[in-house]
Amino acid sequence: MTKTIYTNGKIYTLDVNHPKVETVVVENGRFVDVGSHKEMVLQWGRAETNIIDLQGKTATPGLIDSHLHLSGVAFNFLDLNLNGVTSKREMLDKIKVKAMTLSPGKWLLGMGWDENLFDDKSMIPTMAELDFVAPHCPVFLKRICHHAFLVNSKALEMSGYHSAIEVPLGGSVVLDHKKNPTGLLLESASNLITASIPGKTYEELKCGQELAMKYAVKNGLTSVHTNDPLYIGGLDQTYKIYDELINQERKGLRCNLLIDYPFLDQLKERGMYTGYGNEKLQIGAIKMFADGALGRRTALLSEPYNDAPGVYGEAMHDQATLYNMVKEVRNHKMPIAMHTIGDQALENILEVLEQLPKVKYRDRLIHLSVIRKDLIQRLSDPSRIADIQPRFVVSDYPWVKERIGEKREANLYAWKTLLSSGVLCAGGSDAPVEPVNPLLGIHASITRRDPSQSKGGWNENEKISMMDAIRLFTIGGAYATNEEHLKGTITRGKLADMTVYSNDLFSMENPDDLLRTKVEMTIIDGEVNS
Repeated sequence: MTKTIYTNGKIYTLDVNHPKVETVVVENGRFVDVGSHKEMVLQWGRAETNIIDLQGKTATPGLIDSHLHLSGVAFNFLDLNLNGVTSKREMLDKIKVKAMTLSPGKWLLGMGWDENLFDDKSMIPTMAELDFVAPHCPVFLKRICHHAFLVNSKALEMSGYHSAIEVPLGGSVVLDHKKNPTGLLLESASNLITASIPGKTYEELKCGQELAMKYAVKNGLTSVHTNDPLYIGGLDQTYKIYDELINQERKGLRCNLLIDYPFLDQLKERGMYTGYGNEKLQIGAIKMFADGALGRRTALLSEPYNDAPGVYGEAMHDQATLYNMVKEVRNHKMPIAMHTIGDQALENILEVLEQLPKVKYRDRLIHLSVIRKDLIQRLSDPSRIADIQPRFVVSDYPWVKERIGEKREANLYAWKTLLSSGVLCAGGSDAPVEPVNPLLGIHASITRRDPSQSKGGWNENEKISMMDAIRLFTIGGAYATNEEHLKGTITRGKLADMTVYSNDLFSMENPDDLLRTKVEMTIIDGEVNS
């Protein structure tokens, strides 16, 4: 096979044996050599060798997003995208415009609203307002966290809602003072509606996933760990879509599929397990939930919310049920990927893990927004990894301080503390909750502030270095799937994945230069994909 030499670059390998080189040699999708331009061209340069000049640009190992939902990114292409909306009026205007394109009875679906961005943070559209702007079609809108939802009267009507209906465990329908629905649903109460929403066709879903994958690659990602079966038709259809796109149609992005707990029995029946697949497409861990989210005070805390005395949040399962669920996963010799926002939720799952045998692959604890210091040593077990989303700090401050209170602020998004305590960490976006662009997550890791701010930062003691931030999104992502022998550094024998940038990340005096940095190339298997 033709060799390719990428040369004349500032290539930061993250390999301690060759930290920075100017040339790499690729063959059969692997790095076969690294070094200087002169020695690499002398040793490997032949008439048939393809030489690509990086023109002095910077490269790192291929960026990895350790936790996102490509299906959610896809739906932002297919449905109404409410990300970044800054007022109720703007949100209602967008809904009205979308509704005008739909025939009567056609569902208006959307996601991404966040009342914390609104001028008046307490104001979200009422059901009456949703009825006014979309009177002829049912409306179902997911909050950015996917833990709260807005619906109109038509949606309740078409779903058969009535006042005596049984709300699924762990969910609630928010009522007004007259005991009538306000249009706001929390957690699993959304199941009352989603069961009545017609599914998209297979081709629509596949088209959306392809658009999302291309978008990820355009943003410099070479690998993602994505959780989708609940959103695009279950285990079989999810795997089929990815198999066709990646293995048959040769779309470049590497995908590790987190599989939701309800599909565990199907995995067993089909002989699938963590690691099933190939270097492009693999089955990953079993996705589960320990609690909810801070935004709606459903994340489970060990002490009450500062702005809601007596409210501790919600455990998704009692401790015995949680134990039995994880044990069932262990019986299949698989790891868990546990959504864990609050410190009490983290303590609960650590207690369960400490009672059960470890498996070959690492368990991942996802989000870890609030962490008590007494739990960190237990988290630092090398069989576990903290799957963190640095960009949360931008979206959650300053309102999260009101939720948690000053006393516990030091425990919020404590990434430097985790890293310095020896906890394995991987970086992700949780897109579409946060932007896909990994450079925004890296910027948030380093600055702990909104890009619109020019200085300061929230809980500044937890800022990390550029190198540590890049490691989160490279070698950290490889550790999360036990693939550190295959990816995460530019090393002889590893998969030839690189991300090439317009600016030198490691010589920046101002981290805001990240916001002006472009991805020039995304290289997967040694081939340029963007």
